[in-house]
Amino acid sequence: MSRPPTPFDHRMSVHSTDEEFLTAALPFLGEALDAPGEPPPAAIASPHHLGLLRDALGPDAEQAVLIDHTDWYTGSAANAVAQGAGYLASHAGPGGRIHLLMEPVWNGRAGRSPREATEWIRYEALANLLFAPLATTALCVYDTRTAGAAIVEAARRAHPGTGVYEDPVRLTAELDAVPLAPPPPDAELLGDLGADAVQRKARDRGLAPADAELFATAVDEAARALGQRSGAALLWGQGAHCVCELRAERRVDDPLAGFVPPDATDLEPGQGLWYARQVCAYVDVRDDRDGATVRLQYA
Repeated sequence: MSRPPTPFDHRMSVHSTDEEFLTAALPFLGEALDAPGEPPPAAIASPHHLGLLRDALGPDAEQAVLIDHTDWYTGSAANAVAQGAGYLASHAGPGGRIHLLMEPVWNGRAGRSPREATEWIRYEALANLLFAPLATTALCVYDTRTAGAAIVEAARRAHPGTGVYEDPVRLTAELDAVPLAPPPPDAELLGDLGADAVQRKARDRGLAPADAELFATAVDEAARALGQRSGAALLWGQGAHCVCELRAERRVDDPLAGFVPPDATDLEPGQGLWYARQVCAYVDVRDDRDGATVRLQYA
C-alpha cells in the first residue's frame, strides 16, 4: 500500500565508490543550483564526501551549504526531526522548497548499534509523513562501505521509488511489533510521577543532577500526555542507563506521537512525548488491547 503523491520528494541513492557517489550527488545539487529563486542546497554528509563535493563543484561549492553529518545527527532520530524542521524553518523557500542531500552516520565514533539503526529506519519511514506537506527534495545517500546490506535493504522500504517501498504506518508498526524485554526483578514501583519525586529517585540511582532533572521532566511530560499520574510505573537502571516504564489506560495509536514538533508559540509547558523523545535515547511505545506501555530510556 502506498500513500498518494505529496510535495515532499524523498529519494534514495546507494553507492559503493566515490565515483558512484558523485554520479548521484552532483546532478542532484545541480537541480537546486539551476532552479531560479531556490535557496542554496545543503549537503549533510561525511567529511570525506564533503571533500569530494568541494573538489568536484569547484567555484559552485560556495553556492551550497556543506555540513559535517556528525554535527547534524547528534542524538536520536527525534533529534534529527527537530534539526530538520528547524533548518527548513530558517532556510527553506516558500512551502519548504529546498534540496537536501543527507547521509546518516553509520560507523566511526558516532556509529549506530542495531538498536539505533532500527530507530533511524523509523525516522526514514516517518519522514514521508512528517514532511509530506513540504516541497522539500531530499536525497538520502547510503554508502555500502559504511552501511551494511541489511541497513540498505531496510532503508529501501522507507523510500518511495525503490520498488519495495512500504506504507510508513505499516513499516513502523512492524518495528513496534518486537516485544519489549520484561523489566528486571529489582525494578522499583513509583508511587509519585511528579518531576521532583522522579528526580530524587534518579539521583539515588547515580544519575548526575542535571541529567536527573532532564530525565524526570521527560517522565513527567510523558505521564501528563498519557494521562498517568500514579500507579503501575517502574524505574530501574543505574546512572545514565535509567529506565522508566509507564502504563497508560488508552492506546497511543498515532505512529507520529512525539515526533511532530510543537507549535513554536506553545513550547512550554505540555510538550509531552515530544519533549521525552528529545531528551531520551529511546521512547518505546507498545499498544495492546487494554492501553499502552511506554518505556523511556535516558541514554
